Order: sequence, then C-alpha cells, then structure tokens
Amino acid sequence: MSLGIDWVTEWIRESARVIADHRVELITLDREIGDGDHGENLDRGFSAVIQKLGDLPEGALPGDALKLVATTLISTVGGASGPLVGTAYLKAAGAVGKAEQLDGAAVVALLTAARDGVVLRGKAEVGDKTMIDAWTPAVDAAAAALADGADEAGILAAAADAAEQGAKATEPLVARKGRASYLGERAIGHRDPGSQSSALILRAASDAAAGTSGTGSGSSAPDAS
Repeated sequence: MSLGIDWVTEWIRESARVIADHRVELITLDREIGDGDHGENLDRGFSAVIQKLGDLPEGALPGDALKLVATTLISTVGGASGPLVGTAYLKAAGAVGKAEQLDGAAVVALLTAARDGVVLRGKAEVGDKTMIDAWTPAVDAAAAALADGADEAGILAAAADAAEQGAKATEPLVARKGRASYLGERAIGHRDPGSQSSALILRAASDAAAGTSGTGSGSSAPDAS
C-alpha cells in the first residue's frame, strides 16, 4: 500500500470538515488565551482550499495538492495561523517533490518537513505551548512506527494519536510564545488552540488513509481531564 493524490485530496476534504465542525471549539480555546480568531481563520482558509481543489489538473501529484493548500492558506488566513500552517504544507510539498505515490518513509518525511516548517516560521520549541507540542510527538511517533514496520495508515494513526496527546499536554504549560505568553501562569489549565487544530488535521490525515473519513473519529471534543 502507498498513498497518492487520492489520499491527499481526501485529507484536505476531511481537514476542512473537521475544522468546520470544531470551529466554535477552536474559537473558545483561543479566546481563553489568545485573540479568539483561530477557529474562524482556519475554517475560512480550508473553505477557500476546497473551492480551489477542483482547479487541480488531471494527473496532479500529491505535491501539487499540498502546494495548493499552502498558497491558499497563506493568502486567505490572517494572523499567525495562515503563515504557520501554510508553511507546513509548503515544506511538505517540497519533501514529496514529484512523487506519485508515498510509501512509509515518504510519509514520515512529509510530516517531518511540515513540522520543521512550523518551527522555521514560528521559532518555537517543544514546551512553548504551541503547535509544535502536537507536531513533534507526531513526527517522533511516525518515525517509530516506520521503524517498527507499520504501513502508511499505521504510521499516520500513530502520528495522530501522539498529536492528540501532545495537544492535551499543553494544558498545564505556561505559554512562551504568542499572545498567550502575556498571560504568564494564567495560561495554565488551557489547551493551546494551535496544537488542537494540528491534532485535528493529523487525525484527518490518518482517517483519510484508513478510509474512515467522515465517521466521526476525528471529531471528538478535547478531553479536559
């Protein structure tokens, strides 16, 4: 099994669906420690991506679709989210290059490049209470799953599980980046909205690979425990 353009386009559609479903939840998380626009901005960006998805030419490659997401998010999403998430997709597109099919190693390379893109743009580290707290454990879990012989769907499932745990683990952290950093210890007890949206996007990638898109597996509310 390998993953091609059908997986990428289904990942995009599933991402748009779960971001729309979780728009209010992400707005609420961002209002608690930020400016409250994260859910609205991402929903607008992925809606724009869906509108442009039909512009992909016949024979488009996975990298073409990832680049479409990148350029659309960067041009339509305001605040920090557009450049951060857009750069993740842009670096992912560069990692897969002209490949028609992505094997497990290529999937790990895609995820690694996306995470590195967020680091490059945001200059954040693990523990800063940002998207990186979801992306880095996801990349580590994906690499471990590859080493254990998992197939592409298994690699993405491991990444999605780790991202969800990483997002949850931001709750006790003091933010060191962004608007939330101004709150100091008042940010403790709140989940970082960027880490939560990252976990949703990675779950969408897993569901698309497993053929379970739209079944609700990527639509659970954050566990506040």
